[in-house]
Amino acid sequence: MRAVAAGFVALLAWPAAAQSVNDYPTNARVEYVTTCMATNGNTREMLDRCSCAIDRIAEILPYDGYVGAETILRMQQTNGERSSMFKGMAQMNETVATLRRAEAEAEIICF
Repeated sequence: MRAVAAGFVALLAWPAAAQSVNDYPTNARVEYVTTCMATNGNTREMLDRCSCAIDRIAEILPYDGYVGAETILRMQQTNGERSSMFKGMAQMNETVATLRRAEAEAEIICF
């Protein structure tokens, strides 16, 4: 009876665990895939590979971290005083490094 109860509790917790891994909104995934496909060729194979890549990134990096890293990368590309703040801070560099590691793992697995 305890095994059945434990299994039931695990089943109830499963959607919450899945949601924590799948916290990327659909439009963010679509934006990533369409940009990836445009960069790598708009083929069916690239659709599969790019979809795989964003799924791997999402498993490693929560959506908030992804948005933060993308924002930092965009700000680093600007000119002037504002961009220097985004280029020199260790915490921001670590945020970007986490995204780069996730992208590298996705590249290995999906491409």
